[in-house]
Amino acid sequence: MKEVLEIIAKALVDSPEEVSVSEVDGEQSIILELKVAQSDMGKVIGKQGRIAKAIRTVVKAAASRENKRVVVEILQ
Repeated sequence: MKEVLEIIAKALVDSPEEVSVSEVDGEQSIILELKVAQSDMGKVIGKQGRIAKAIRTVVKAAASRENKRVVVEILQ
């Protein structure tokens, strides 16, 4: 899941070298924290959060194949 999120984020932003994804294991789920450059924040979130929602949907679909629950957080 971490790799999927990183590939998607790097394809969207202008500064792919500043994209970082960290994985935090919780009791019932995995939390993926996505950090991008401040200038690329709008490209990752999109209008009315549509791109962010699409990213979360794709990552959740990839996680469901492995019977895991994943939460994607976009950090500044």
